[in-house]
Amino acid sequence: MAKHWADFQYEIYLNGMTGAVPRLPTDLTRLEELTEHRLGPGPVGYVAGSAGDGSTARANRAALERRRIVPRMLRDVSERDLSVEVLGRSLSAPLALAPVGVLSIMHPEAELAAARAAAAQGVPYTLSSASSTPMEQVAEAMGDAERWFQLYWGKDREVTRSFLARARAAGFTVLVLTLDTPLLAWRPRDLDQAYLPFVNGVGTANYFTDPAFQAGLAKPVHEDPNAAVLHFLGLFGDASHTWPDLAFIREHWDGPIVLKGILHPDDARLAADAGVDGVVVSNHGGRQVAGSVAAADALPRVAQAVGDRLTVLFDSGIRTGADVFKALALGARAVLLGRPYVYGLGLDGQPGVEHVIRCLLGEFDLTLALSGHATPGTVSADDLAGSEQSG
Repeated sequence: MAKHWADFQYEIYLNGMTGAVPRLPTDLTRLEELTEHRLGPGPVGYVAGSAGDGSTARANRAALERRRIVPRMLRDVSERDLSVEVLGRSLSAPLALAPVGVLSIMHPEAELAAARAAAAQGVPYTLSSASSTPMEQVAEAMGDAERWFQLYWGKDREVTRSFLARARAAGFTVLVLTLDTPLLAWRPRDLDQAYLPFVNGVGTANYFTDPAFQAGLAKPVHEDPNAAVLHFLGLFGDASHTWPDLAFIREHWDGPIVLKGILHPDDARLAADAGVDGVVVSNHGGRQVAGSVAAADALPRVAQAVGDRLTVLFDSGIRTGADVFKALALGARAVLLGRPYVYGLGLDGQPGVEHVIRCLLGEFDLTLALSGHATPGTVSADDLAGSEQSG
């Protein structure tokens, strides 16, 4: 019998018989406000903030909210199986944790806590290049659990080559190549606090432990940390990359490659032509281009353009189980969850991240069943109302 994530609600109710209530809200949209009250303005602003006036982040939510689910009745949904095949791997649900860097600003256990939570709940964890913890330590903490590696594609080819080799050696199976951050965007919340963790050497663990990166320093990192930070800042992004350059990535990574940040169907077609395995329809949670198209508005056109040629994943704006359902209906195979799990981490460490995963999938399980579906694979655009359900 497949695991029913929805049973989490009964666990909560039964615990309530002893007077216990959840430490964190079960409405995940409330987590940001709680985090704002409990953590400092620098860390909170870095995670919650967006490009410009925040219009893209707001558009992400609005695009999901205006699409409405049309439940169907009298279908046998007593036994449900949320598992899906994604990039050749069997996942227990259509969910992975998105890459989010510098998690030590949210909790001392940082990426280790988030990775352990993902492993405990059986969902993939995507480690950011800009993590506070070296990739080898994260891999060790996860054991045999599914883990993906996100690459910021910088200027130093040797560092890129080294990162890819280290990630494969550490058991990361999927490469998530972020394309939308060759430069850091204008982010007023960070600018108003003059807050960028990297300038203090936070979020640089993979770089500072990398032999190729160290080879570019006149002195070891511990002897001249400021020089190491400046070296990092000089190579982190590269705005000169073009589509033919993907051949270098493929040459040095023999597993699935997913391009993150795709919003235009022509870019999705170019991705398929380049021989990658998937795309993540994403606007970086609204953190890169103010005024950008909402990710959920871009998703149907991308899925229609390449859904039969590669795997389409989605992030940017997912907050609820209903959002997961809608993303699948709009053409995604699975979703990546970002800010909510980071808020859970900041508020309660590993248990907080596990709480977020269980809430999201519990609500998704119920939404799926109450809408007339026993598996994610039967969800389609027909399950959404309105003229914009398909883009």
